[in-house]
Amino acid sequence: MKRLSVAIDGPAGAGKSTVARQVAENLGLTYVDTGAMYRAVTWKALQKQADLHNEEEITRIAREADIRLTPGQNGMDVWVDGKKVTEDIRTPEVTSNVSAVAGMPGVRQALVEKQRQMAVAGGVVMDGRDIGTHVLPDAEVKVFLTASIEERAQRRFKEMKRKGYSVDLDQLREEIRRRDEMDSNREHSPLRAASDAVHVDTTNRSLEEVIQTILNLCRTKVGEAE
Repeated sequence: MKRLSVAIDGPAGAGKSTVARQVAENLGLTYVDTGAMYRAVTWKALQKQADLHNEEEITRIAREADIRLTPGQNGMDVWVDGKKVTEDIRTPEVTSNVSAVAGMPGVRQALVEKQRQMAVAGGVVMDGRDIGTHVLPDAEVKVFLTASIEERAQRRFKEMKRKGYSVDLDQLREEIRRRDEMDSNREHSPLRAASDAVHVDTTNRSLEEVIQTILNLCRTKVGEAE
């Protein structure tokens, strides 16, 4: 496969990470989960008991953190300053604070620099909320994944229950609705579909079907370039 750059954007719970990881695996490309990077900064800030409303302090943490993404047994491992935090960054505490951290312009600038360095040679599948519009505006393939709030809440509910957390479905619906609003209305790099992105609604569609749709887009793009 040609050294494509693939940008997959969409709201929380649309299935971006799972889809992007498997697309990358199928194409032999590197997977970069930008959402995990924002979670990593949030986790480190919580560990340091930092003021999550102090943008200067959180931006400094984002710049200084050594964040690494490596292939793992279940897809991808996340490391912060040499410590594996793959599971730690998925706790409800991190989830409830990550949107506020990710909305800080300084934090986004710090992590976008790291993300672009990861993609400098091409050959990446990167997922997030502003990849096609801001991080990789020249990506050859851009996809915007969506799903209904109900579908996304059900997915998150099952995921959290599987991990042993006690969660309320109504609360999850409200958290997802609120996060959509925050992500879409933030001043810096809001959640938007790139003008040339292909919209893929994952509601009531199997994972395999969604992955195949994106693989077909990538193969078509490679065919056009040859």
